[in-house]
Amino acid sequence: MNKILLSELNHMHRADFTTALGAIFEHSPWVAEQTAAARPFADVAALHAAMVAQIEAAGEAAQLKLIRAHPELGGKLAVAGALTAESTQEQAGAGLNQCSPQEFAELTDLNARYGEKFGFPFILAVRGHDRQSIIAEFRRRIGLTPAQEQQESLRQIYRIGLLRLQDLVQI
Repeated sequence: MNKILLSELNHMHRADFTTALGAIFEHSPWVAEQTAAARPFADVAALHAAMVAQIEAAGEAAQLKLIRAHPELGGKLAVAGALTAESTQEQAGAGLNQCSPQEFAELTDLNARYGEKFGFPFILAVRGHDRQSIIAEFRRRIGLTPAQEQQESLRQIYRIGLLRLQDLVQI
């Protein structure tokens, strides 16, 4: 992945800024587009905080749409090879592309039960996790209330966004 200098991001045209950061939040380039007006940023943390502020200000409907833009972990899109490049790399890094038949069956069952309960996919910033810890977290969170889980999903999305920014942007 080619790094982008923060100083370049601070001076790009809005459309180029949106293109450069459009994949930070899954299928949601509107976050980058709306963040462009808050430039310049002193560091990656400030850029991330501005992007999160856009999501927080967007309201519940937009937040749910953002949550629903994410793929299932180890789900049908992963099997079909239809994930974004970022999601493919993140899920493979956690070993989800090497599930045993039993692990895959459990993930499939958890994805189905989770989706039925909450109406959106399970989201976890998988960096630092392995298959077993992902499954354990899945089991724990399926017991949360819908409101608790929506907030946890947003926290995970914010962490994913920060990790992607740290990978992409250089000071």
